[in-house]
Parts: sequence; C-alpha cells; structure tokens
Amino acid sequence: MRRIIRQLSIAVTLASFAGCATNPVTGQNELNIISTQQEIGLGAENYGPAQQMQGGLYKVDPQVGAYVREVGQRLSAVSDRALPYEFVVLNSSVPNAWAMPGGKLAVNRGLLTALNNEAELAAVLGHEITHAAARHSAQQMQRGLLLQAGVMAAAVAAGSANERYAPLAVGTAALAASVVNQRYSREAELEADHYGMGYMARAGYDPSAAVSLQETFVRLSEGRQSGWLQGLLASHPPSTERVAQNRLRAQQLGAKGEVDTDRFKARMATLLRDQPAYAAYDEAVKAVANKDYAKAGDLAARAVALQPKEALFHGMQGFVALQKSQPAEALADYQRALALDGDYYQHYVGAGLAAKELKRNADATRYLERSVGLLPTATAHNALGELALARGDQQGAVSHLRIAAQSDSPVGKQARDTLAQLGVPVAAPPRN
Repeated sequence: MRRIIRQLSIAVTLASFAGCATNPVTGQNELNIISTQQEIGLGAENYGPAQQMQGGLYKVDPQVGAYVREVGQRLSAVSDRALPYEFVVLNSSVPNAWAMPGGKLAVNRGLLTALNNEAELAAVLGHEITHAAARHSAQQMQRGLLLQAGVMAAAVAAGSANERYAPLAVGTAALAASVVNQRYSREAELEADHYGMGYMARAGYDPSAAVSLQETFVRLSEGRQSGWLQGLLASHPPSTERVAQNRLRAQQLGAKGEVDTDRFKARMATLLRDQPAYAAYDEAVKAVANKDYAKAGDLAARAVALQPKEALFHGMQGFVALQKSQPAEALADYQRALALDGDYYQHYVGAGLAAKELKRNADATRYLERSVGLLPTATAHNALGELALARGDQQGAVSHLRIAAQSDSPVGKQARDTLAQLGVPVAAPPRN
C-alpha cells in the first residue's frame, strides 16, 4: 500500500497539470488524477482487509456467495466500464453493501435476508457496480488527497460489530476502513440509481424493483431501525427524491424483465433458515458489550446448537471462555472455529491470546502472526511485542509495539507505556 500512497501523493503534486477525462458512465468531463491502474491497485490491496473488518466471508452455505457472483457478473457484463469485478458475501448481520475502487464489491449477509427477490438483489448490485464504474469511490479519495496529501497514510478508526479484540485496526487497514465507511453525495447516489437501473434492464431484470427497494429503505430510515442506520442507510442515505427519480427512470426504461422470487428464496434457503441462530449471536455480541458473559455464553451455545457449522458462534464461545479465565477451553473453541473458517483474523487473535495465557508462546506467536497477515490490529501487535520481549527480542518487540501504539485505545496506551519503559519515545496518536 505504501507504493500506491506514494504514487497518489505524487499525483497530488502534479494535480495542477492534470487534464480532464471523460467519465465512462456519465460521459461528463472531470478532473482525473488517479489512473485506472492505481484505482484497481487500491481496490485489490484493500479488499481483503475490508472484508476482515466486516466479519470475513460467509461460508456456511457456499451457494449463497456463488449466487451473488452470478447475479453480479450478469450485471457487470453490461456495465459501461470493463473492470476486474469481484463479488463477495460478508458474514455480518449489519445490512450493508459497498464498492471499492476498481470493481471490488461486497454485500452483507444481513442485507440479503432483507431482500425479497433476485431483481432487488440486482438493484443493490447494479447500484454498487455504478459506484465503481463511475469512479465515485476514487473521486472521494481524490478529493481528500487534494485537500491533504498525507490523508491516505493517517490511521483511521475501524470499529465494527465483530471487532472485539481491537477498537482500532492499524497499519495497512486504515485506508480500507476509510473507503468502506465513506458516505456518498446526493449526486453520486442518484447517478448510481439511474445507471444501475439501466444495467438491470440491459441484463434482463425488472428495474421497477429498484423503486420498491428504495421505498423500503425510506420506511426503515423513518422508523429509525438501528441496524439499518449503522449500515446501508448511513453510507447510502435514502430519500423520497430517490424514490421519485427511480420511479421516473423505470417509466423511461419501460422494461418488464425478470423478478425471480422463487429462485431467490431457494438459493437463500439456508441463510433464511439460520436467521434465529444469527439473532442469538447478535444478542451475544450485545451481552459482551455489557460485560454479561454468562448471558453471552448461553446465547452462543444456542447459536451453535442451531447452526454448528458457523465459525463465528464457536469464536464467541472462545471469547467468553477467555473472559472467564478459561484459556484451555477458549483455545479449544477457537480451534473449532478455525477448522470451519481458517481465513478469518479474529479466530487467530483469540487462539493466540489463549495460547499466550497457557504459556504456549510458540503457538501464540504463530496464531497472532497469521492474524496480522489477514488484518493488522493493535491487540495482536501488542501481544506479539510482549511475546518478543519474553524471548529477548527487543528489536522485534519495538517493531510490533510501535504499530500497536498507533491505536487511541487502552491496548494502544499499554503499548506506549511498554515502549516508554524500554526508553523508546513514541507520540500519542491523534484522537479521532
């Protein structure tokens, strides 16, 4: 990522010499200081960390992800811009969807369960494809770079519903957090609706599904639905204006394509059936926030009983065991989670902390190093620093502790205190 940030900083320096380029979707001339190659590079480098911060991939039923990819590829094939589009389903109950620069898209499990048919899924994906194709994400970054060349390198808060071990992702995860959490302008949202509906019609879907979808979002925003307010409605604010514009656009297109309610329900059957299990898990997350670990443990056990193949549920049991000072039980739970999903950082962090408590330092180091390879967190780097000190590797310890010290959190303060004891000066991070 440093290479791309350096390239973008150079681009800012040269901005006064940059010319206008034609937007491949809207046809409008606009300032363009981020090249297509840089745009694709930004998306590729930050796609993985962004997925990790949002719960990792949903893996219980692989056909759900395959289905979303099928619909996404059908739409991207008729888009106005050829990009290396990718589509994933994230294991988060927060109803949300987002697009990285360069065509890297994601939709959360929690949004899929709120949709009614394939055409509504196409409306969501068409909207996000437009954000990527029309360079909306890249333009957001571009505006920030023009205001402050160093903004990309700054640490950015990256809390999430699943982020229990580190209040702040650090290092290379900072940029991913800023992209996922960005709020689009009114104009960008209207454009994404307009051209996304065009992609729906070209791909054979009924574009009027985008109207009913926006009507639902408006009702949810008026009802102040908490899950929606922290998800899609925060980054993609709905409005009666968007409903009216979508209705007009549907009339202009005049297409009456596929809706496919039955196919959607069939492909989402496992996900829909497992909603009570995820509801129990979400309540366990709330119980953890309230430090009610007994309740959290009961809810996690209920979730496991309903769907034993979900790694998140076993990970929750491991976290509760850690809070109860039961590291052996915690390690066993996290190992079960890793057997089901060996690609999610949080299970490695938990297993590493449990192994560290058990004085199994080599195992702890292995788990924690794997975690920071997936998503660098202050908690993992601080623990790795402590493990390095324990084996007499002060240079390695300082390297890890400096990264952890970027976090404006208790674990970040702990890392700064340890560095101070070692005689290593380090500045406190700015408060966000």
